[in-house]
Amino acid sequence: MTIPGSRGDFSYLVEPIAEAADHALHSLAHGAGRKWSRKDAYARLSRRFSVADLQRTALGSQVVCEDRRLIFEEAPDAYKDIGMVIADLEHAGLIRVIAKLRPLLSYKTRAA
Repeated sequence: MTIPGSRGDFSYLVEPIAEAADHALHSLAHGAGRKWSRKDAYARLSRRFSVADLQRTALGSQVVCEDRRLIFEEAPDAYKDIGMVIADLEHAGLIRVIAKLRPLLSYKTRAA
């Protein structure tokens, strides 16, 4: 299964540990999770960064987003550290990491 990070962080391919399935209620984290609401992310980040600043990530990937507000709402800073989420799942004995995946291109659009 894949556990995605933000567009500016890694995603992880993991194997759930079968022996821990009952303990985890047959469920795992489905991603990094938001640290800030969309409104808060826009308010905090639009003052500090330009759209151009957010079109390239710290990992070197490109972000394509025509919605000026959305590029701030979905910025990597708005999400929790996926590395910590993965470390917690490993420490709890719930997963084994198979691969760490680097994003190359992110395309952001609002759902219709």
